[in-house]
Amino acid sequence: MSIQSINPTNEALIETFAPFTQLQVEEVLAQAYAAFAHWRERAFGERAALMRRVAVTLRERKTELARIMALEMGKPVVEGEAEVEKCAWNCDFSAEHAARFLADEHVDTQATESYVAYVPLGVVLAIMPWNFPLWQVFRFAAPSLMAGNTAVLKHASNVSRCALEIERVFRDAGFPDGAFRVLLVPGSAMERVIADPRIAAVTLTGSTPAGSQVAAVSGREIKKTVLELGGSDAFIVLEDADLEGAVATAVRSRFQNTGQSCIAAKRFLVAEGVADEFERGFVAAARQLTMGDPLKRETQVGPMARGDLRDGLAEQVRRSVEMGAHVALGGAPRPGRGFFYPPTILTWVTPAMPVFREETFGPVAPVIRVRDVDHAVALANDSPFGLGGNLWTRDIARARQIARRLESGNVFINGMTVSDPRLPFGGIKRSGFGRELAVFGMRAFVNIQTVWIGPGMSGQPPARQRATE
Repeated sequence: MSIQSINPTNEALIETFAPFTQLQVEEVLAQAYAAFAHWRERAFGERAALMRRVAVTLRERKTELARIMALEMGKPVVEGEAEVEKCAWNCDFSAEHAARFLADEHVDTQATESYVAYVPLGVVLAIMPWNFPLWQVFRFAAPSLMAGNTAVLKHASNVSRCALEIERVFRDAGFPDGAFRVLLVPGSAMERVIADPRIAAVTLTGSTPAGSQVAAVSGREIKKTVLELGGSDAFIVLEDADLEGAVATAVRSRFQNTGQSCIAAKRFLVAEGVADEFERGFVAAARQLTMGDPLKRETQVGPMARGDLRDGLAEQVRRSVEMGAHVALGGAPRPGRGFFYPPTILTWVTPAMPVFREETFGPVAPVIRVRDVDHAVALANDSPFGLGGNLWTRDIARARQIARRLESGNVFINGMTVSDPRLPFGGIKRSGFGRELAVFGMRAFVNIQTVWIGPGMSGQPPARQRATE
């Protein structure tokens, strides 16, 4: 069965790809495994020079790559260009800091010398989603390659052209054959690939069910795994918040990428004293967003990536409205061609409704009124997810205390949740485990190796201490 790329704006077939045969899969894995033996020996300076060339190549092809994303998954081109720039930034950041992040760390012991070394693991398999077709890939690839690993990418099938273009970027930037390869295969082929002994580790960004399946196979095979899964981030607005700033950020955070983001604000918990004003501002600002063809620069909200995703979102809204939610804006798919769902805001939402209990992966914003801080924290934590969260208040001292009570991997105070190469990124609970980016991401796929040198048996700890080790 062929792999198809469908334009979500007009539902037209863009391109058809033949899935790799088992022989082609074998060739990719063999090439990546062979490349690791040589790539791991390259000095950090050599790796960095190539990674900086990747950044240059990305910037040179920014317009082309943004257009491909718009065609394959509906991302507005202005957002696509920003995504390419962010990928280039991560490449430059990884190139600049890898040698320091992965330098040997000396530890004083009774040995002549003892230190911790960070040694690459091997071939890292990445299973990546469609919503940020470039950023999700470069988020893992730049640090993993700088650490000395090689990479094999299984991208979402609906962005197969994006996957091949990423591979071309690495190849044209001068990376050795096999250092970064793509597999065009269905998801059903992944169990066999994960189990292949040449795969050293696995990283997945995607849904919680997909993460559970990958974690089960990786666990059975005893392979290191990093999972970045779903999210239902709380956006808490307290009575002393800067409402103008909170509203402006709420609109960006919920409707960027047509709402198709793991770290988008998805549950708006607003103090009762300011709820009316917040809702009025939120609706007015969201109503001004321009929905349409993602290839047009004025478009701010494009189509959803697939028809089944749009239909699932519409069903979540329908069930919530039946349970008493009020439609303040939008509320139904746009008729005609394309997978369009307009910016939608629901008020008088309760925790029992699907738009609260489930992840809404699209342009739908439920507003829930809260009595006080304790009520807000309780509702924020009343979720199986724990990826990110926002908190709006002018009392920063109190905000720091509240942040520690929130069950999430990221808390952004008076700002929009974003991933940043300088900061670790990841979640807890059913949002996954492990961290990407910053020093933690650079060390995600390395062997943290203890090296102890002499002096013979002298300086051994007392017998009582040895017996407990």
